[in-house]
Amino acid sequence: CSYRARVIQAHHMDIQEYDQVGYNFMIGGDGCVYVGRGWDFIGAHTFKYNSNSIGIGFIGNFNKISPTPAQLKACQLLMAEGVRLKKLTEDYKIYGHRQLIATESPGDKLYNIIKTWPHF
Repeated sequence: CSYRARVIQAHHMDIQEYDQVGYNFMIGGDGCVYVGRGWDFIGAHTFKYNSNSIGIGFIGNFNKISPTPAQLKACQLLMAEGVRLKKLTEDYKIYGHRQLIATESPGDKLYNIIKTWPHF
Protein backbone atom coordinates (compact mmCIF):
# COMPACT_ATOMS: atom_id res chain seq x y z
CA CYS A 1 0.00 0.00 0.00
CA SER A 2 2.86 2.42 0.62
CA TYR A 3 3.82 2.01 -3.05
CA ARG A 4 0.30 2.97 -4.18
CA ALA A 5 0.30 5.94 -1.79
CA ARG A 6 3.56 7.13 -3.37
CA VAL A 7 2.11 6.65 -6.87
CA ILE A 8 -0.89 8.80 -5.94
CA GLN A 9 1.40 11.40 -4.42
CA ALA A 10 3.60 11.45 -7.54
CA HIS A 11 0.56 11.84 -9.78
CA HIS A 12 -0.74 14.77 -7.75
CA MET A 13 2.66 16.47 -7.66
CA ASP A 14 4.05 15.66 -11.12
CA ILE A 15 0.93 15.60 -13.29
CA GLN A 16 -1.48 17.88 -11.44
CA GLU A 17 1.37 20.11 -10.20
CA TYR A 18 0.22 20.23 -6.58
CA ASP A 19 2.84 21.02 -3.96
CA GLN A 20 1.86 17.82 -2.11
CA VAL A 21 -0.65 15.01 -2.45
CA GLY A 22 -4.15 16.50 -2.39
CA TYR A 23 -5.50 14.36 0.44
CA ASN A 24 -4.94 15.09 4.08
CA PHE A 25 -4.73 11.34 4.70
CA MET A 26 -4.86 8.12 2.68
CA ILE A 27 -5.78 4.70 4.03
CA GLY A 28 -4.33 1.53 2.56
CA GLY A 29 -5.98 -1.87 2.38
CA ASP A 30 -3.80 -3.02 5.28
CA GLY A 31 -5.25 -0.27 7.48
CA CYS A 32 -2.13 1.88 7.42
CA VAL A 33 -2.86 5.59 7.44
CA TYR A 34 -0.57 7.66 5.24
CA VAL A 35 -0.25 11.32 6.09
CA GLY A 36 -0.55 13.63 3.11
CA ARG A 37 -1.18 17.21 4.15
CA GLY A 38 -2.11 16.19 7.68
CA TRP A 39 -4.49 18.01 9.99
CA ASP A 40 -3.01 21.47 9.73
CA PHE A 41 -2.77 22.14 5.98
CA ILE A 42 -5.58 22.75 3.51
CA GLY A 43 -6.10 19.85 1.15
CA ALA A 44 -6.62 19.90 -2.62
CA HIS A 45 -9.21 17.16 -2.92
CA THR A 46 -12.64 18.75 -3.48
CA PHE A 47 -12.96 22.08 -5.28
CA LYS A 48 -14.78 24.69 -3.15
CA TYR A 49 -14.63 22.47 -0.03
CA ASN A 50 -10.90 22.21 0.66
CA SER A 51 -10.68 25.03 3.20
CA ASN A 52 -13.31 23.62 5.55
CA SER A 53 -12.80 19.89 5.26
CA ILE A 54 -10.35 17.03 5.61
CA GLY A 55 -9.90 14.77 2.59
CA ILE A 56 -9.44 11.09 3.42
CA GLY A 57 -8.65 8.93 0.41
CA PHE A 58 -9.17 5.18 0.58
CA ILE A 59 -6.61 3.45 -1.61
CA GLY A 60 -8.47 1.23 -4.07
CA ASN A 61 -11.44 1.19 -6.43
CA PHE A 62 -14.66 0.58 -4.54
CA ASN A 63 -17.22 0.47 -7.33
CA LYS A 64 -17.42 -3.33 -7.26
CA ILE A 65 -15.38 -4.39 -4.23
CA SER A 66 -15.69 -3.29 -0.62
CA PRO A 67 -12.88 -1.67 1.33
CA THR A 68 -11.17 -3.94 3.81
CA PRO A 69 -12.33 -4.04 7.43
CA ALA A 70 -8.89 -2.68 8.32
CA GLN A 71 -9.47 0.39 6.12
CA LEU A 72 -12.85 1.07 7.66
CA LYS A 73 -11.54 0.70 11.21
CA ALA A 74 -8.53 2.91 10.47
CA CYS A 75 -10.80 5.64 9.12
CA GLN A 76 -13.02 5.53 12.19
CA LEU A 77 -9.98 5.66 14.49
CA LEU A 78 -8.52 8.53 12.47
CA MET A 79 -11.70 10.56 12.83
CA ALA A 80 -11.86 9.80 16.57
CA GLU A 81 -8.27 10.99 16.86
CA GLY A 82 -9.21 14.16 14.98
CA VAL A 83 -11.91 14.85 17.55
CA ARG A 84 -9.53 14.08 20.41
CA LEU A 85 -6.96 16.50 18.97
CA LYS A 86 -9.70 19.09 18.37
CA LYS A 87 -8.98 19.06 14.63
CA LEU A 88 -12.56 17.87 14.02
CA THR A 89 -15.60 19.08 15.91
CA GLU A 90 -17.57 16.50 17.85
CA ASP A 91 -20.49 17.00 15.45
CA TYR A 92 -18.41 16.69 12.25
CA LYS A 93 -20.17 15.52 9.10
CA ILE A 94 -19.07 12.85 6.63
CA TYR A 95 -19.68 13.33 2.92
CA GLY A 96 -18.90 11.05 0.05
CA HIS A 97 -16.93 12.80 -2.69
CA ARG A 98 -19.84 12.28 -5.10
CA GLN A 99 -22.11 14.41 -2.94
CA LEU A 100 -19.93 17.46 -3.54
CA ILE A 101 -18.64 17.14 -7.10
CA ALA A 102 -19.42 15.08 -10.19
CA THR A 103 -17.51 11.85 -9.60
CA GLU A 104 -18.09 8.16 -8.88
CA SER A 105 -15.79 8.48 -5.87
CA PRO A 106 -15.74 6.93 -3.36
CA GLY A 107 -17.34 4.07 -5.31
CA ASP A 108 -20.71 2.44 -4.71
CA LYS A 109 -19.48 -0.12 -2.18
CA LEU A 110 -17.66 2.38 0.05
CA TYR A 111 -20.40 4.99 -0.31
CA ASN A 112 -23.04 2.51 0.84
CA ILE A 113 -20.94 1.76 3.92
CA ILE A 114 -20.22 5.34 4.96
CA LYS A 115 -23.92 6.19 4.56
CA THR A 116 -24.50 3.97 7.62
CA TRP A 117 -21.95 5.79 9.80
CA PRO A 118 -23.26 8.07 12.56
CA HIS A 119 -21.80 11.34 11.22
CA PHE A 120 -23.09 10.88 7.66
